[in-house]
Amino acid sequence: MYGAEPSEAAAHAAGVFRAAGARQVLELGAGHGRDALYFAREGFTVTAADFSPAGLEQLRAAAAGQGTAGRVTTMVHDVREPLPVADASVDGVFAHMLLCMALSTTELHALVGEVRRVLRPGGVFVYTVRHTGDAHYGAGTGHGDGIWEHSGFAVHYFSRPLVDALADGWRLEEVHPFEEGGLPRRLWRITQRLPR
Repeated sequence: MYGAEPSEAAAHAAGVFRAAGARQVLELGAGHGRDALYFAREGFTVTAADFSPAGLEQLRAAAAGQGTAGRVTTMVHDVREPLPVADASVDGVFAHMLLCMALSTTELHALVGEVRRVLRPGGVFVYTVRHTGDAHYGAGTGHGDGIWEHSGFAVHYFSRPLVDALADGWRLEEVHPFEEGGLPRRLWRITQRLPR
């Protein structure tokens, strides 16, 4: 759907992870793996998690074809459940447009709590979300809690107070606005770091 090239957010995240000395990266919502494969090509060891077994099967095949299979593991996972990852076992977590799926605010806090648990001290979380400045915010069918459904696709549009609330106890380093896709979709790229 999005092609084989990495997202701009992943290219940015790789630089952030590298500067932090990260080696082990967890991607949540990896899909068919364009970003996970990029991280592996950049020398990181990657765990790619997604709800879709079919997408992860394609990711594994692509990793084998690119010679990066030794640096990529996959995990079928629903982010509404606790992560089956050990405490303080990864250096960086990346999620491109996953947190703005139809997750409630309560589920988002639980997910970010899980990210915090699995990151080592000083670890970095880079994620992107559509926000309330997006053209589709307030359009279509409202489901409450910032979630709007348009053309059969439900999105949790982030407000700045929600970003700040999810960064409570972290060091919020960046909330960078950018655009992507045909509308264009309006997103924020958020970088937050655990204290050491």
